[in-house]
Amino acid sequence: MSVPDYMQCAEDHQTLLVVVQPIGVVPEESFFRIYKRISAVSQVNVRDSQRVLYIRYRHHYPPENNEWGDFQTHRKVVGLITITECSSAKEWPQTFEKFHLQKEIYGSTLYDSRLFVFGLQGEIAEQPRTDVAFYPSYDECETVEKRIEDFIESLFIVLESKRLDRATDKSGDKIPLLCVPFEKKDFVGLDTDSRHYKKRCQGRMRKHVGDLCLQAGMLQDSLVHYHMAVELLRSVNDFLWLGAALEGLCSASVIYHYPGGTGGKVGPRRAQGGSLSAEAGNRHRPGALTSNGINADTSAEIGRAKNCLSPEDIIEKYKEAISYYGKYKNAGVIELEACVKAVRVLAIQKRSMEASEFLQNAVYINLRQLSEEEKIQRYSILSELYERIGFHRKSAFFKRIAAMQCAAPSIPEPGWRACYKLLLETLPGYSLSLDPQDFSRGAHRGWAAVQMRLLHELVYASRRMGNPALCVRHLSFLLQTMLDFLSDQEKKDVTQSLESYTAKCPGTMEVITLPDGLKLPPVPFTKLPIVKSVKLLNLPTSLRPHKVKSLLGQNVSTKSPFIYSPIIAHSRGEERNKKIDFQWVQGDVCEVQLMVYNPMPFELRVENMGLLTTGVEFESLPAALSLPAESGLYPVTLVGVPQTTGQITVNGYHTSVFGVFSDCLLDNLPGVKTNGCTVEVIPALPRVQISTSLPRSAHTLQPSSGDEISTNVSVQLYNGETQQLIIKLENIGTEPLEKLEVTAKTVNIKEKLYGDFLSWNLEDTLCQFPLKPGKIATFTVNIKVKLDFSCQENLLQDLSDDGISVSGLPLSSPFRQVVKPRVETKPLNAQESSKVGDFSHVKTLEAILNFKYSGGPGHAEGYYRNLALGLHVEVEPSVFFTRISTLPATSTRQCHLLLDVFNSTEHELTISARNNEDLILHAGECQRIAIQVDKFNFESFPESPADGAQLANAKQLEEERQQARGLEINSKLDICWKIPSLKREGEASVEGVLNQLVLEHLQLAPLQWDILVDGKVCDCDIVVTCQVGDPVPLQVKLTNWSKHSVGPFALTMMPYQDYQNGVHNYDLQDAITFVGSNTFYIDTVKPAKDSVYFGALLFLYTGDFYLNIKFHEDNCSRELPLSWLCLPSVHIRATEPVAPAKL
Repeated sequence: MSVPDYMQCAEDHQTLLVVVQPIGVVPEESFFRIYKRISAVSQVNVRDSQRVLYIRYRHHYPPENNEWGDFQTHRKVVGLITITECSSAKEWPQTFEKFHLQKEIYGSTLYDSRLFVFGLQGEIAEQPRTDVAFYPSYDECETVEKRIEDFIESLFIVLESKRLDRATDKSGDKIPLLCVPFEKKDFVGLDTDSRHYKKRCQGRMRKHVGDLCLQAGMLQDSLVHYHMAVELLRSVNDFLWLGAALEGLCSASVIYHYPGGTGGKVGPRRAQGGSLSAEAGNRHRPGALTSNGINADTSAEIGRAKNCLSPEDIIEKYKEAISYYGKYKNAGVIELEACVKAVRVLAIQKRSMEASEFLQNAVYINLRQLSEEEKIQRYSILSELYERIGFHRKSAFFKRIAAMQCAAPSIPEPGWRACYKLLLETLPGYSLSLDPQDFSRGAHRGWAAVQMRLLHELVYASRRMGNPALCVRHLSFLLQTMLDFLSDQEKKDVTQSLESYTAKCPGTMEVITLPDGLKLPPVPFTKLPIVKSVKLLNLPTSLRPHKVKSLLGQNVSTKSPFIYSPIIAHSRGEERNKKIDFQWVQGDVCEVQLMVYNPMPFELRVENMGLLTTGVEFESLPAALSLPAESGLYPVTLVGVPQTTGQITVNGYHTSVFGVFSDCLLDNLPGVKTNGCTVEVIPALPRVQISTSLPRSAHTLQPSSGDEISTNVSVQLYNGETQQLIIKLENIGTEPLEKLEVTAKTVNIKEKLYGDFLSWNLEDTLCQFPLKPGKIATFTVNIKVKLDFSCQENLLQDLSDDGISVSGLPLSSPFRQVVKPRVETKPLNAQESSKVGDFSHVKTLEAILNFKYSGGPGHAEGYYRNLALGLHVEVEPSVFFTRISTLPATSTRQCHLLLDVFNSTEHELTISARNNEDLILHAGECQRIAIQVDKFNFESFPESPADGAQLANAKQLEEERQQARGLEINSKLDICWKIPSLKREGEASVEGVLNQLVLEHLQLAPLQWDILVDGKVCDCDIVVTCQVGDPVPLQVKLTNWSKHSVGPFALTMMPYQDYQNGVHNYDLQDAITFVGSNTFYIDTVKPAKDSVYFGALLFLYTGDFYLNIKFHEDNCSRELPLSWLCLPSVHIRATEPVAPAKL
């Protein structure tokens, strides 16, 4: 025997071998179609018996193997079925002749044969024949199975007759010696009459009869004959046939113990237990064995025989049989097949280690020079057997050898497809999977070096197959899964190969389906680059949407009435599925930041990197990046524009690296950190860009609220100066600007501000709304800086009234004097001592203008945007009021306010006040200005609370009253400064300079005294004219503006004349007389009430007269301040009466 059958198993010993072959030209598809139907009839129940016949069909069988049919009868071809096509009667004789020639090949062993003719009709086809069956076509052959069953019954008849003939003991006949082909030359010239020779003949015949019994379905009888053959052959040391008898004994025992079979074939096989027990019962009935063709002597031997082997003994006998086969070089095929059979039995018994010993023995069995196809078959079967016993890596090893054998250099046309297919089958054995997701979980499994070698071989086989897509897929898989095990040089080599392949066929994310149906999943490059974290970024501060607060407030949830729900608390999804607390806006560019790392030893170029999203239509804007070799964490920002509203989920990103397009999903990257991947996209809102008339500021405001400011502008102003800030609002979005609200707040201000720092009128701007995209609206803001003008450094000398020039009074003769710093307050620092004074200190004011705007669909949903403009104002000092005092005026309702004004600028400056001439101040010069002002009624301002519970607000209220007083006084003074050289001007405020004493001097007394002469109010320089001899009415009116009742009062009127030389003449009894008393009495006056006393004067001579009014000293007048009892002066001029005109 030269051709081993690697598919052999122990139960094949009970089968009859039938060869099915075509004659002439038969289509392959049609042949195998009929062959499939024939081979389906693999077991047939024998009529009138419980025995079953098993048939093994082969469409190819080497004739030299048939020569071993006497050694093991299941190797003998006992049936021949030929299939042919014959279209006419003329072809029939030739076809039939071919049938006879085919029978001659196996003629010595054939029991019976059949010829199936397709396509022949007519007289010939109608002739009844037992060995020939005619069918019109391959579709009209319903009786094929019935013909095969009849054919098998005829085989059984012949088999049974041969069994009976060989089993019957013919003592008078000589038993022939059964030989294997290579033994025939060794037995020439032997003594055939020797006892040794006869025992050999008997033992071999017993073994042969055992084979026939096993094929005939008589399992127990075959066991008996095998036992007898073993004893006979062992006694004569006939090792080859002893091994065959032992193997037959093992096969019969396996059939008994494992009725399902050991070959792993799917198909019903009748259990042998029932037939065994039935035969055992019949064997003890008288005459039963005789009726089965075994005489009484044979039955006695059967009765003494041992039963079938135990599972353990089966393996021992297999070992013994194989050891006997190993003694014969020409029995290598028999030994190899016995090893394969034993391994299949051990696989069922789950005795893997012993099975591996048999397989290891089979590997080293030397056969003749095998063809490449036979080598492939041998290694493939070894691989399959190792797989069955659980030696997966060993199985993969032999499968890989078989694959390499398919592409051996000695083959003219290497089978690269077969090589590739076998290599794919080796992957599980080396813990390899074609799915990259299997390598992203847990530690690496298997030997990485072997796996890389295997993947390289897959790439090479794919290239030789002419399939560049497969090359790219396997190289991508190698680079993705084995990156940690590749050396730097190997990484460069693999990437260069990959780039050369992708130049012809780019790598895609499509599933590759092989011809055999195997699917190769896509390989995304999740390690090129490696992504450590994914973070969805909020929009820039100026573009972030805000929701208009509802009346219920933001903390009220309408989803559930419960404060806490365990269902909600425990139904949280994974971290990446949580919703983020900010929103994106439809139509705006949104950003996602990835922290990436390049593990390659060279620069990595990533092209076409973008986002993968679901839920909302999203336009991803791809990016290209270049990462340095083995870079650390590197931030990469991917952007896109949501086109619709709703919830959007960022599922991953896509890249193009080395020509391979990858879709990397975050679900497949368990190590990636994320702040959540789902965000809400709200309807579109307008976008506003701000430009101003002021230059941008290098100072960046840091508001306490944490809001970012999009634009910062700066301006330098003198204290008291006002400047306009023109702001242009440009709608750079796609939605109309419909609503605008402007608010301002000051930040980081340590100085006290007087008046409105920022003011504007929004009505003119709103007239331009709605502002269409691309249009510009103008907005004007007035910046007015008014800080404290008092000189708090106390660096100036105390100036006496004689050492300062006074402006504003008609009697003053102004002169200039440069102010010097005090000696005792010189700074200790030598550098600072050179300064004239610290009046050049620049103070800073900062404010934020907030623009709250909305429009479009987002406005309808209640969303708006905030845009912040930072304003940085540097305030340089203009003038200082170093000293303030008051002088009384000629009127009780007026006074003079004296201000020492210091020019702290480096330019000439003019000061002006209401009803005063301009005062020119040179740089560093100080002068005094006097301003005549009407006294003020401060009683209308809120008083400080007297209640102790409100003492906390007392200070605040007092400050408010002080501020209101200062504002009113300042508005009446209207002090302004100008710098002609710079063409800059502003106002100077005394609000921070006023002290309590000055305020008291500027305040009207709560008791208002009015004196009327002849109905005319007398005060200041007012002169009342009257005629001599006419009584002049005199009224004294008291109005009480205090909170308490005052009075009664007594006033005495004393007239006098002023000679303008310091002499007053009170002796005027002959010049003036009072009509009534010269003492006026005023009763108690309640708050907010008044009282009037009437009297009269009579002038006897002409002249200028004055009234000196004195209060009587009593309790009421002593309790009140003197300022409350200040009466106006009265000046009366008496003239001659006008003579009446004579007619």
